[in-house]
Amino acid sequence: MANNKKPRLKDVALRRFLSVVSVTLLGVFLLIFLLGTNSRSKDFVSGEPEEYLTYSYNHSNINKKINLPKQSELSIQLEKLNQKPPRNRDLYPRLPKNHITIVLYVHNRPQYLKVVVESLSHVVGISETLLIVSHDGYFEEMNKIVKSIRFCQVKQIFAPYSPHVFPDSFPGISPTDCKDKGDSSEKQCQGTSDQYGNYRSPKIVSLKHHWWWMMNTVWDGLDETRGQSGHILFIEEDHYIYPNAYRNLQRLIELKPEKCRDCYAVNLAPCDVNSRGEGWDCLIAERMGNVGYSFNRTVWRKVHKKAREFCSFDDYNWDITMWTKVYPSFGDPVYTLRGPRTSAVHFGKCGLHQGQGEKNACIDNGVVHFDVDNVDKVANIKPEWEVRFTENQSGYKAGFKGWGGWGDERDRQLCLNFARMYLLEDTNTSSSKL
Repeated sequence: MANNKKPRLKDVALRRFLSVVSVTLLGVFLLIFLLGTNSRSKDFVSGEPEEYLTYSYNHSNINKKINLPKQSELSIQLEKLNQKPPRNRDLYPRLPKNHITIVLYVHNRPQYLKVVVESLSHVVGISETLLIVSHDGYFEEMNKIVKSIRFCQVKQIFAPYSPHVFPDSFPGISPTDCKDKGDSSEKQCQGTSDQYGNYRSPKIVSLKHHWWWMMNTVWDGLDETRGQSGHILFIEEDHYIYPNAYRNLQRLIELKPEKCRDCYAVNLAPCDVNSRGEGWDCLIAERMGNVGYSFNRTVWRKVHKKAREFCSFDDYNWDITMWTKVYPSFGDPVYTLRGPRTSAVHFGKCGLHQGQGEKNACIDNGVVHFDVDNVDKVANIKPEWEVRFTENQSGYKAGFKGWGGWGDERDRQLCLNFARMYLLEDTNTSSSKL
């Protein structure tokens, strides 16, 4: 009997030992998991799979070479988010090879963004393309609206050097910045004034910074688009898009080489934002507008080579800068091709610079109503139409000195740095090195 009990006692002891080891290991793993969860919970943009938070380029080397502003923790997190792949790929796993990427650039006007997102949801063919939403900084309500999109693949990018991301340093507001006319001569402050004697306003310069950063990032920085040579469509958060917009865009791009070989772009709307089109039975070639415009990589390369002209012109508006400084430098007239009926409408009353949540903020509930006729629900561009050229149009032209707001040398240098960010080439001149 005694000989039979000894092995059993050993077995019991072994089982107890293994149980203690198992419980201990389980506790260690649980502790590691909780610590990891706690560390990630401190980050408002956390919870993203680690494989999506890797850079496709060596940012530390880029920062050293072009001296970008020192990044805050928020700026770094936003740049990591930019590396995430598009959402909704499970719903739309394959896009046509000839799809036209749509880029929607936004600031902080959620009442407007809801309108444009709703209009996009009714666009025929929207599920065939990739929608890239470029945010000027991080605003939670805007982020939630974009995350709710289910009608196509969606990729979000956030401007990591937006003034809105730097609350107490350049490119945001710095304590040492000059603020009022004459400050530089009376105070030891930092900054150079514009041609009218005014110093920089971060919420104003963010308009031009965001557009230029977005263009460089979309064309040369994103895995999804830097290999694309064809057209990309650009729209804003206060552009109402008609159901036939995408199909009309496809037709215009297809017809442009035949109908208007000298046209640089195609537009969904007239350059006159108050016009809904002429209703003629012909195509129209006119100066490029800023509502629903689309061009290809060849045109982008021409624009990129003019980084010096773009970044040095004293006007905080990107579109006025293009009209008065960049396009005229091409030599030939810069025409765009469009249809006789609009497929996109500008509806915003509040400018980007007027902001939200301020004493003098522009108030607009974003309620709009457009009569969408049956003809606006299907492609209405006819391939047999001829082209009517519009010459001597009114508007900003070469020789206009600009509205100012863009005189600070720091803004101009940051702008040039954006042009070098992905190509790491010299932009000190407007030569072909750009």
